[in-house]
Amino acid sequence: MNRQAPPTVCRVELGTVHPLRRGAGAHRGSEAGIKGSSWWRRAQPLGGALILGVLLAQWGTGAFVAGLRAVDVRALTVAAAVAAVSTACAAWRWRLVARCLHAELSMPSAVAACYRAQFLNVVLPGGVLGDVDRGVRHGRGVDDVGRGLRAVAWERTSGQVVLVAATLAALLMSRPPASSDLVVTLLVLIATGIGVAGVARATRRPGLSRRPGPSRRPGAGGRIVRVAVADARALAAPPALVGIVAASLVVLAGHVATFALAAHTVGVDVPTGELLPVCLVVLLVAAVPLNLAGWGPREGAAAWVFAAVGTGAAQGLAVAVAYGTLVFAATLPGAVLLLVGRAQGPGPRPRPLRARSAPRPAADVRRATSHG
Repeated sequence: MNRQAPPTVCRVELGTVHPLRRGAGAHRGSEAGIKGSSWWRRAQPLGGALILGVLLAQWGTGAFVAGLRAVDVRALTVAAAVAAVSTACAAWRWRLVARCLHAELSMPSAVAACYRAQFLNVVLPGGVLGDVDRGVRHGRGVDDVGRGLRAVAWERTSGQVVLVAATLAALLMSRPPASSDLVVTLLVLIATGIGVAGVARATRRPGLSRRPGPSRRPGAGGRIVRVAVADARALAAPPALVGIVAASLVVLAGHVATFALAAHTVGVDVPTGELLPVCLVVLLVAAVPLNLAGWGPREGAAAWVFAAVGTGAAQGLAVAVAYGTLVFAATLPGAVLLLVGRAQGPGPRPRPLRARSAPRPAADVRRATSHG
């Protein structure tokens, strides 16, 4: 008598269907992944809320109100113009990375996707869910979600690397050298690690870890390493590397200009040489994915750094609130694009992206030839 194979069950995770054999190991791996993901989703907004609660208890609502009241129409207009340039450069950087990974991306599609991602990042916990969304959309357009998520992960990581380098350079060249404060340097490095890890964790789960836990195929880890090495080599080619670094510097300059605009709007008169390292440290800490719709670590870092340079924690908090308000207003075109897309309905799947080296599955070829 032939023994029947154990029945197969399917687990659906973010639109991907994974066949699993029934067994205690598969169930344990699935439950562990779900519990870990659920814990992380809860920790992200709770971390930001906790930081905001401490700031409110320490300084009250005065600094928050002052930051909001300082924002006027002129500041909003300038911030929107700066954000338009920064968004275009970020889209171009993403396009360069996607091209290196053989997933072509048109510039209009990239700009629209970046605006949508920015808006989602500032209204959803964690600050990376908008990038996950554009990575998934990109991957669906090239019939390879993993490739699309990798492009976004590399694009975000390249920006973080440039931010780390710029922050350390600003701290070393500041007068007096802020690098003598070991706490500041450690804070920069830890915040960068958390930010990059958060992006990698968020972008990896939908498409790159297809078989988590005990059900993962043998050699999957080696395959991931080989893919990462191949991606890094493609991105390290001089033409691509120069373009990515240049675009990252322009994007960073836009964030710094918006922060300086917020400081000027609040009325903080700090020389540029002193404001630059302060701004870069705040931006780096703001990348920590433990925030409440973008709020929390940024405000805490601003209060701490402004107090360290003698300007006052309350003023630093007001500047961070004004900066967050300007950033939110500058991302509103993304909300408009989301509403327009919803009003138009799902329709056919858009194909603004194409893969240069996407082989046709053998099953499709056989099916086409049999019908022909």
